[in-house]
Amino acid sequence: MYAQVIVDIVHENVAHTFTYRIPQGLNVAVGQRVTVPFGRMSKEGVVVALTELSDVPPEKMRDITGVLEDYPAILPCLIHLARRMAEAVHCPLAETLRLMIPAQMRGGRIQVRQQPMVRLAIPADQVEKAMGEQGRSRKRRMLLQLLRDGEIHPVGEMKLLVRDPMEALHQLEEAGLVEISLEEVLRRPGGNDPVTPVEDPPLTPSQEEVLQVVTPELEQGRGKFLLHGVTGSGKTEVFIRLVRHTLKMGKSAMILVPEIALTPQMVSWFRSRFGQVAAVIHSRLSAGERFDEWRRIRRGDARVVIGARSAVFAPCENLGLIVVDEEHETTYLSDRHPRYDAREVAAWRCDHEGAALVLASATPSILSFAMARRGDYTLLEMPFRVHKRPLPTVEVVDMRQELEMGNRSVFSGVLQRKLRTCMERGEQAMLLMNRRGYNTFISCRSCGHTMKCPNCDISLTYHVATGDGKLHCHYCGHMEDSPQTCPECASTYIRYFGAGTQKVEEELRRMFPGTGIVRMDIDTTSGKEGHAKLLDEFRSGRARILVGTQMIAKGLDFPKVTLVGVVAADMTLNLPDYRSRERTFQLLTQVAGRAGRGEIPGEVVVQTYKPEDEVIQASARQDYRAFFEREFARRRAGLYPPFTVMARLLVESTAGEKAYKRAEEMHRECLKLLSEHPDWKKRTMMLRLDQPSVTVLRGKCRWQVQMKLLVHPATEQFCAALTDLAHTPCEGAETYFEYNPVTMM
Repeated sequence: MYAQVIVDIVHENVAHTFTYRIPQGLNVAVGQRVTVPFGRMSKEGVVVALTELSDVPPEKMRDITGVLEDYPAILPCLIHLARRMAEAVHCPLAETLRLMIPAQMRGGRIQVRQQPMVRLAIPADQVEKAMGEQGRSRKRRMLLQLLRDGEIHPVGEMKLLVRDPMEALHQLEEAGLVEISLEEVLRRPGGNDPVTPVEDPPLTPSQEEVLQVVTPELEQGRGKFLLHGVTGSGKTEVFIRLVRHTLKMGKSAMILVPEIALTPQMVSWFRSRFGQVAAVIHSRLSAGERFDEWRRIRRGDARVVIGARSAVFAPCENLGLIVVDEEHETTYLSDRHPRYDAREVAAWRCDHEGAALVLASATPSILSFAMARRGDYTLLEMPFRVHKRPLPTVEVVDMRQELEMGNRSVFSGVLQRKLRTCMERGEQAMLLMNRRGYNTFISCRSCGHTMKCPNCDISLTYHVATGDGKLHCHYCGHMEDSPQTCPECASTYIRYFGAGTQKVEEELRRMFPGTGIVRMDIDTTSGKEGHAKLLDEFRSGRARILVGTQMIAKGLDFPKVTLVGVVAADMTLNLPDYRSRERTFQLLTQVAGRAGRGEIPGEVVVQTYKPEDEVIQASARQDYRAFFEREFARRRAGLYPPFTVMARLLVESTAGEKAYKRAEEMHRECLKLLSEHPDWKKRTMMLRLDQPSVTVLRGKCRWQVQMKLLVHPATEQFCAALTDLAHTPCEGAETYFEYNPVTMM
């Protein structure tokens, strides 16, 4: 027998299978990781096919050296998925296969954790006699006494009760009285503590209707659904019931969430219903936890997977259901190579493995809702909150009038009054400020110079640290001291502008001394379980006010929150991106939905300098349909996606001249392709060479060839050619092809 092996090297020159002989007595299966000789080296690889024939001459055939695990690490369905992704993004199969396993498995950087365990080797009724035979050894008698319950005990646990027990245990083992063994210990996110079970609540009529539509399709192993339910309508309960039905069918299920901040809450809900059958996968787990959760899923011990984007590659066998919660979020798009959209990958898995797909959101993306209207998805709607609770009342505050009245605070008078009332009543409040740091930029009032990052074409943000403020770049992480004088003109007229989450937190502490306040942004949640600890502080009531960036805006459920404040609603509205209006509506509607989810009705205060803007008004009314119709018409008139495709070839280089020349070359090649293919040219509405809004990022100069293309099969052919074009090597410059990129900046 021979094995077709993809060697774990990402390079176009070795982007094909290599044939190896399987030595006598070595069992090898498709999907198994193996070690193979490669040139003068030994490399890891993945078996992607087995064959009885080979056209490689016997004298050139080499043997597989060994297997890395005694089971196939990558399921056949995931090998198929890796092939499809490699074709779609035009990259070596080795690169997409890497997505299918924890990164630390490669190179043997993570191992199964084992610990010594001990148990009695004799019947319990013989322990008394054995204890009497231990002479003067009090330690051996104590150990036998501890073990007489017949249970298996970790040696580490016995060390807490008996000092240095190993020598005595080995003596008992030699006497045939105990057995010592090494047994696997799972590293579990959140620990192994038992979870208090929760009973199913009664379903609302809307939930019943959704389940009646989805369940028959789920049983048939098919169906794509878009669940549009207002905030607080009980979408999560629908997910739980669908997962339960999937498990009864003997299949596994997957729940994807957009933010790590949502994962602990979702895991808690699912473990309270399904116990330890639920596993969690996300990037904040330790290497050991991620490896062990992956192995629990691979073995079938965990049949419900909850996680962020990368969880879509979890090794679920017999997959029956994938739910993509908050499907509108851009975090489902990976901006690292190989670039992928987790929603698209989920759809591929469902198609290939016979599973149902449910996309869910209170504010579906324009593209998804348009596809549902076209019939690509079955549209399901849940227009009311559970228990007939009202949506929160929203008050839009014109900050221009606040300035005219002399209010220089980040809080309007209305928001200050409502915050005080909320605190007096013993309730909780959430404040959204979608920018971290203290001040958004620093400028010289004498010459106009703005402090910028030396590596990026981005203003530095002022952060308040422990008594010492520094300037931070939110793109590359660069830090420097705040200047006392202008580096351009040496003037002392340095002015701090704008506000971030730190400044909001400071003002709140001044307004409400002694009140527990939690701030959630990248700066405060960077540690292990950082999100979970802060959310627990707020959920427990020890903190009464939660301040945060967009990570607090969706999915979180706090029944005691009665007030939500949006400090700066315009922040995302004026970005140079055709999706800025959509993202603003989604953010405002989602954060407003955090209020009034308990017994007490909620209130929302939206602070803006453009209260008349139709996006602000639609979000204040929580009117998704009205927003969709206007935005859909605007995109049709301006020919933006979904009516067209926005694409670009992005060039980055540490040398500005090199980036420009490479981009210029790409532009010429594009024009050449269009002249050679009139069909492609006919569907190209715009093709231009320019610089992105952010001209320098992480020390690299950036140029782009930007395109607007009509939706057509010929466009797909053009995009495939552009992907190949981006892969042509160029020393000193990197080129990426982006199809409807997350940001055009």
